[in-house]
Amino acid sequence: MKTQGTLAVLLERFFIQRLMSQLQASPHTISSYRDTFRLLLRFAQQRLHKPPSQLAFAEIDAPLIAAFLDELEKSRNITARSRNLRLTAIRSFFHYAAYEEPSQSSQIQRVLTIPAKRHTRRLVHFLDRPEIDALLAAPDQQTWFGRRDHALLLLAVQTGLRLSEFTGLKRQDVSLGIGAHVRCVGKGRKERSTPLTKTTVAILKAWLHEPARHNAQELFPSASGGRLSPDSVADLLAKHVAIACQACPSLRKKHVTPHVLRHSMAMELLQAGVDRAVIALWLGHESVETTQIYLDANLALKEEILAKIMPPEGKPGRYRAGDDLLEFLNTL
Repeated sequence: MKTQGTLAVLLERFFIQRLMSQLQASPHTISSYRDTFRLLLRFAQQRLHKPPSQLAFAEIDAPLIAAFLDELEKSRNITARSRNLRLTAIRSFFHYAAYEEPSQSSQIQRVLTIPAKRHTRRLVHFLDRPEIDALLAAPDQQTWFGRRDHALLLLAVQTGLRLSEFTGLKRQDVSLGIGAHVRCVGKGRKERSTPLTKTTVAILKAWLHEPARHNAQELFPSASGGRLSPDSVADLLAKHVAIACQACPSLRKKHVTPHVLRHSMAMELLQAGVDRAVIALWLGHESVETTQIYLDANLALKEEILAKIMPPEGKPGRYRAGDDLLEFLNTL
């Protein structure tokens, strides 16, 4: 029989009462937090030589959690950002524990003061139009899998949906009549509709006319009729990128992920002069400031700004380095 105040009781209440009932967290958040505590409990079991169900709350202290985070970086080679996401889940649990176990406030405060790891925010990666066209031409549309992959990639590029959003689409989420659009539920359980181009509508109409495998209701089902997993999407994307590299060699220098397709759509909107607020609305961003990453990565836009602030007597054009020998002599 579990007693009040044990780790098992607190953790169960955190997931069932706090996350699911009170906060109504999304399935993605719950699964992410679940995976974090799976890893943490296995680590604690190895360190303390106790099964997770018998661990006391007091044993999950700041030194143990710090060691756990360090071990994740070493053994799993995760990035600082992934480490911080694990820490966020742990902090959320300890914020909850602060109300349930006030007698453990000293331990809880030490855990909550574990700092997030600072990391360099890299420029977003995206594909230009020739690379996108080469990727869309890669699937073999003579096969069922090729037609599915072509429709999936086209929808992902045109709408900028997140991976979880387009793999979660059902056939009834697509409206192909007047005002064609696709409806999805994104982060924070926010529902949004994204319009479709005529080309995308034509491809999706043809795709929806094909018999659904195993009567699947998924828009892009797996071979067994279920929902495509993230790994399955990553595999099919890698396969088609390898084929597209033959027609567009510049793809060999890029690491193409499903999120890169989302970035590509955002950059096309930005380069077309679409306002940041509209791009944020299109992508389902919580804040317009999130869209700032695309401005940072847009070199063409920066060059346009540079051209507008050239000095009156300056000659237009980009900077060219001087002759190396003359530069050496100038330094003498």
